[in-house]
Amino acid sequence: MNDEFNMSMRKFLKQVGVTSQQAIEAAMRDVESAAGKTFKARMELKIEGLNLTHVVEGEIKAPAE
Repeated sequence: MNDEFNMSMRKFLKQVGVTSQQAIEAAMRDVESAAGKTFKARMELKIEGLNLTHVVEGEIKAPAE
């Protein structure tokens, strides 16, 4: 793959990572009973025109406070 492709993909993935982390942290702050609990997480990536759907599932543990 070429440099332009790599840069555009990295820029997109960085945006996904940063904005996702911010959203998760905000949600954790908004739920008083979240402390120390583990939450199931699912991320779905779809790319139109490529017929691509990629799913990542895991768990996120809230801080104990």
